[in-house]
Amino acid sequence: MHSYFYGWYFKCQSASQTLSVIPAVHRSEQKKSCSVQIITEDHAWNVDYPVSAFQRMGKGIRIERNRFGERGILLAIHTPELSISGKLRFGPLLPLKYDIMGPFSVLPFLECRHSVLSMRHTVNGRVCVNGREYLFQNAFGYWEGDQGRSFPREYAWTQCKLQEGSLMLAVADVPIAGIRFRGVIGVVLWKGREYRLATYLGAKALQVRDGRLRVVQGDVMLEARLIEGMGSRLRAPDNGSMTRTIRESAACRAYYRCRKGGRILFAFETDRASFEYEF
Repeated sequence: MHSYFYGWYFKCQSASQTLSVIPAVHRSEQKKSCSVQIITEDHAWNVDYPVSAFQRMGKGIRIERNRFGERGILLAIHTPELSISGKLRFGPLLPLKYDIMGPFSVLPFLECRHSVLSMRHTVNGRVCVNGREYLFQNAFGYWEGDQGRSFPREYAWTQCKLQEGSLMLAVADVPIAGIRFRGVIGVVLWKGREYRLATYLGAKALQVRDGRLRVVQGDVMLEARLIEGMGSRLRAPDNGSMTRTIRESAACRAYYRCRKGGRILFAFETDRASFEYEF
């Protein structure tokens, strides 16, 4: 039995609240199972289910009574540690022009494949988490996914809403055919235009240190810096088993700067950034 995992990451964010949800199915040599992780600004929960609770439903998935797909999310979880219920509806999705992995999407034996299903969409609805109401009215939504065997040994990932767009950047240690290199994938959606940075397009990570990322590709440079936020503990796949612990700040303070040629597209500090830093 081959090790495998498949998961989606949904981020829903208003001006004052952030709720991220990760449904996943995973298979190691010893066990098949699925799970739902819930992340807020200051806490995270993991709920495990038998693999029989996982079901594909057209373009969406279902884990027990919880449903996930392009039209939204339905949550119904009740455990001693977590009681969550509610429904969130998504507006039209904004996918990328083509697969974020580019030609790497067809390479066999990749440890992890990333996907971006929507850079930006509206979120409407309400969810109650342990008695606290999360209310979203024309709020911001983002949707991505991962599949493979394991998360990269070392990686950094960040995502943030822009006033007129959205950005995502990931830098990771990538093993292929006995060698390792530092891979880059990223997208800046700005004023209706998509700026893509990727190893297969010549992007290079000039700095990955102390929560700082600086990536350059041609005349485009993107910087991201984690200012404050230790993050909540999440489970991540290691050879199909959700035994690795990582940290994610769902809504933390960070700085971003993007330059094209001699022009600064944006430079700002925010407390609404999402960040994982595993170097």
